[in-house]
Amino acid sequence: MTTPAFIAVDWGTTRLRASLVDGAGAVLGTAQSDSGVQSVPAGGFPAALDAACAPWFAAHPGVPVLMAGMVGSRNGWVEAPYAPCPAGPGEIAARLLAVPGAGRDIRIVPGVDCRWADGAYDVMRGEETQALGTGLADGLLALPGTHGKWIEMRDGRIHRFATFVTGELFAAVSASFVGRLAELPHDDEAGAALAAEAARVPGGLTRGLFQARARALAGDLAPAGVRPFLSRLLVEAEIAGALDLFGRPDVVHLVAGEPQRSVYTAALAQRGLVVQDYDTPAITLAGLTMLMAART
Repeated sequence: MTTPAFIAVDWGTTRLRASLVDGAGAVLGTAQSDSGVQSVPAGGFPAALDAACAPWFAAHPGVPVLMAGMVGSRNGWVEAPYAPCPAGPGEIAARLLAVPGAGRDIRIVPGVDCRWADGAYDVMRGEETQALGTGLADGLLALPGTHGKWIEMRDGRIHRFATFVTGELFAAVSASFVGRLAELPHDDEAGAALAAEAARVPGGLTRGLFQARARALAGDLAPAGVRPFLSRLLVEAEIAGALDLFGRPDVVHLVAGEPQRSVYTAALAQRGLVVQDYDTPAITLAGLTMLMAART
């Protein structure tokens, strides 16, 4: 029988995903729950972890646990101080935080922060594990989301990164007066094509956003295309901002599920950029396995 080496936990805002992993990084079992950080009551994190992993704890009482994501945030189980950029597996593993009073070996990945030369400051939790898990030595990673990250890797380390609140802004604008003319189904991709054109019209993003309403009123944009229009317009603005910060790469390494993968791939391809994508659960597990091997 294969002996497990550790339990890998990806504990985000809305979900908990756990894997029982052997010494070679193979998955022996998986578990998940809806007990995301935002839904766990004060003091409820030990019980939430036990509920997801109880059979493994019973069968393997001494198995260590390594957790990444918002579980280490100020609203999580224990706040794990950030590791500063540049940060690779060694620097991050050296800052793994042991959960006090847990009754077992439970550690939290610290997350990473970044101070730019212009004084801008940025933070992330969870994406650092995914970035390492890609195995990318040098290049530019894009991780779309509510607070999407663009990460510059150098020599296998997170050199610097920037956050774009594209997902949160999309949700807010879609629910606003600008997005009110949207109708189900939101499947008219002509809206995305129109947004790609609108993104290149002078006047900036806030002018472009109102075009979702104005073009719908004019009949240029079908109601089913309003949300695709808004999505693509915001993604175009994000990509333009990221390229302004990091320069134009030969390849953008994309970590995303659908529908973000398709939206970003189309927008990047239209700019002539090659896209290489990754499976998010796989690289998260790879990153946790890497950090487990590097821990002291």
